[in-house]
Amino acid sequence: MLAIYGPLQLVLSVVYMIMIAHIIMSWLINFQVLNLHQPMVQQIWYGLNRLLEPVYRPIRNFLPDTRPLDLAPLVALLVVISLRAYVLPVIFGFA
Repeated sequence: MLAIYGPLQLVLSVVYMIMIAHIIMSWLINFQVLNLHQPMVQQIWYGLNRLLEPVYRPIRNFLPDTRPLDLAPLVALLVVISLRAYVLPVIFGFA
């Protein structure tokens, strides 16, 4: 069971860290601390968007339209946290 639990926990931890980086970077861009006209910032931002868009798109289709505020990252982050902390340990009998 640990052969399955360990990699799943690792994947969810990596997804969690990528999502946290995306959320913090979006705040920094919105508060104009980071500038998208800088090539490095632009590459990181578009790379994170391309990684996370397949995760956010189904959530955006499900949620109502709150145009200035995107709630998809919050919902996805809560799902990842709940999977990591509660669902996986219960499924594999560690809780």
